[in-house]
Amino acid sequence: MIGLPAGTRIWIAAGVTDMRCSFQGLAAKVQSVLEDNPFGGDVFVFRGRRGDTVKILWAMADGLCVFSKRLESGYFVWPEADSGKIHLTPAQLSMLLEGINWKQPSRRRTPLSML
Repeated sequence: MIGLPAGTRIWIAAGVTDMRCSFQGLAAKVQSVLEDNPFGGDVFVFRGRRGDTVKILWAMADGLCVFSKRLESGYFVWPEADSGKIHLTPAQLSMLLEGINWKQPSRRRTPLSML
């Protein structure tokens, strides 16, 4: 994962997004649907209808970046809401991108040091 500058806010766009969208389409969605500034330095995460693909829009000082990830199996855990945006921490974003349930992370097994 690319290191984000301190203070960068991360937002999930609730609902589904047409994954054919790229720079202009995602920036337009941020402006019109999420009512935010796509060039303000925040990170916006979008999910496709099938749930196995996400795109991330991030404006840096010299231009827009779009990152994409598709899971080979499983799906990305997403909020139940149909619209709006939800704030994430950098740790939650890392879990989301790994396919981990960022809403209720749990250990799969107890570490040996805790036995």
